[in-house]
Amino acid sequence: MGLNMVVGVLGNAGDNYTEMFRADFVAIGELLERAGAPLWTEPDLGEAVGAEFEVWGYSGLHALRRLAVHLAAGGCLPEPLYEVRRATDDPLLSEVYKALPGGPPGPFDHLIHHSDCEGYYVPVGFTHVIVAETAPGGYLGSSVRLLAETRRLAEALGLPEDLDPHSEEVFEAADAEEPAGEGWQRYGVESYVCLQLLQAARLSIASGAAIAFT
Repeated sequence: MGLNMVVGVLGNAGDNYTEMFRADFVAIGELLERAGAPLWTEPDLGEAVGAEFEVWGYSGLHALRRLAVHLAAGGCLPEPLYEVRRATDDPLLSEVYKALPGGPPGPFDHLIHHSDCEGYYVPVGFTHVIVAETAPGGYLGSSVRLLAETRRLAEALGLPEDLDPHSEEVFEAADAEEPAGEGWQRYGVESYVCLQLLQAARLSIASGAAIAFT
């Protein structure tokens, strides 16, 4: 896998990392204030409330982003990826990655324009992705917007939002050597990632804690 998301990172970090995360949240607070967004502070949820989410590694995240850029550009999903292809080889996704998010914002900016290995989504409803050198990972996203964007993708996939990403049904679709003929099962990995992002965004909003890429 290789890439995880954590909601409630302060409750799961050791002493050395806690100070690093707190410094990140100070920088995020300054960025939100500069952008005119509502004030926010990271709560210490403790281990019992926080949670960790997997997104099928870097490849899984890029695969879901590939669906988003095609849906935004043409109103429909692309053909499923095969094992020999990588999502990052997709010409449309590569072109979108080269550009910074602008205005007016696109329908999936918060999903697409974010580091794939670090950075945060905070439970604050701002429209434009914040791009800044002082933002951890270079981008700051909104988990409120992320939830809306992943819900739109789930609808396009025909994916039930309450489906357990750890269910046998989802794992079978994600591990399939060839895509299914129809339904969300055609995009098994993307559906798994979408469900994990949905859960992470919902918990972030409910708890007031950021989603941290680790």
